[in-house]
Amino acid sequence: MLLSVNTFVSLDGVMQGPGAPDEDRSGGFDRGGWLVPHASAHTNEVVESWFREAGAFLFGRTSFGMLGGYWSKVTDPDDLIATNLNTLPKYVVSSTLTDEEADWSPTTVLRGDPFDEIRRLKELPGKELQVHGSWKLVRTLHQAGLVDVYRVLQFPVVVGTGKRLFPDGSTPATLASVEESSCVLPGGVVSLTLKPASLGAISAGAYTVEEGRSATVLD
Repeated sequence: MLLSVNTFVSLDGVMQGPGAPDEDRSGGFDRGGWLVPHASAHTNEVVESWFREAGAFLFGRTSFGMLGGYWSKVTDPDDLIATNLNTLPKYVVSSTLTDEEADWSPTTVLRGDPFDEIRRLKELPGKELQVHGSWKLVRTLHQAGLVDVYRVLQFPVVVGTGKRLFPDGSTPATLASVEESSCVLPGGVVSLTLKPASLGAISAGAYTVEEGRSATVLD
C-alpha cells in the first residue's frame, strides 16, 4: 500500500486544531477552529477525493481518539468520509492503548517497533494507507522516509502558533508537485499533492550578475 499523509495547514504551516476550539488544546493552544470559516463545497470535494483512495488508516493515539470520538457518531450512509473511517481497517501506533480502548472497530493497535510494523503494512496489497492528523506520527514518518505522497490543503490564515507540519529540525527534503492534482480553489485555499523527490538534502543555488545580466547558478 502507498502511504499518504493528508492534512490541513495554515499559511504558516500550523496543522493543530483546525476543526474546533477544543479539538487540541495541548501546549496551551487556544486558536482552534481556524479552518472552519474557510471550508466550502470545493474543499469538501478535495477531501472526499482523498478518502476515495483510502484502503486503511494509520493514526497516532491522540488523533485516533479525537477522530474516533467524532466520526463514529456520523451514521449518514451518504457521508463518504464517515463510511470509510467507520468501516475500513484502522491501525494505531501506541505502546499504551489497550484493546478495550481501541473500540472504534475495526482497529489494530501496533505495539511493536513502529517502523517495522508500518513497513509491513506498506507491503500489503490494496489502496492507500492514509494518515490524517497525527502530528507526531507524521513527523516520525517523514524523518524515516516512509511517506510516499503528501496531500495538503493550505488555508489563507496565519495562526501564529501551534504544531506545524514541518517543525524546526525536520529532515530537509525536496518535493515534486503532482500538477494535475494541485490547484488554487475559490476563496484562496491551495490544494497540493506532493511526492518526495529526495530526503536528507535540498538543492541550492545563487543569483549572480554576468555581463550585466541577472543569472542563476545551481550547485
